[in-house]
Amino acid sequence: MPNIATNTRVERDELLDFVRTRHHLVLVTTRSDGRPQVSPVTGGVDAEGRIVISTYPDRAKATNLRRDPRATVLVLSDEWDDAWVQVDGAAEVLDMPSQEAEDGLVEYFRCIAGEHSDWDEYRAAMRSQGKSLIRITPERWGPVATGGFPPDRVPSS
Repeated sequence: MPNIATNTRVERDELLDFVRTRHHLVLVTTRSDGRPQVSPVTGGVDAEGRIVISTYPDRAKATNLRRDPRATVLVLSDEWDDAWVQVDGAAEVLDMPSQEAEDGLVEYFRCIAGEHSDWDEYRAAMRSQGKSLIRITPERWGPVATGGFPPDRVPSS
């Protein structure tokens, strides 16, 4: 039996529940010439319902978002042909050594990997690496979708 495509409209809480369990994302930002910049990233969802991504301050994604905070995130499932969703929102970039960035990076780690064995060591590493945190507030999103044949075009057996 062929796969049938699905499109499930979800409310914000359902969206965040979907994204929380998926950490493979594709982040789309806008270059200065208007063309898209596409970056595969690891992400999570913080306690305030923002999509969070760790990066460095001089990466294209961070530079682009400082200039134009509009972001699009494609959230993928672990299996290539499983469910996905596109999320559009406003982004902010927080840089070390701010306490807000440091605390945000701790929360980023927790929502992806759980507890760290030594939080002081982790915080020191984030400071020494000069990490940044991107936080994207979802403003709109498409349905949670799966690929396959449209229901009205399923090939006959």
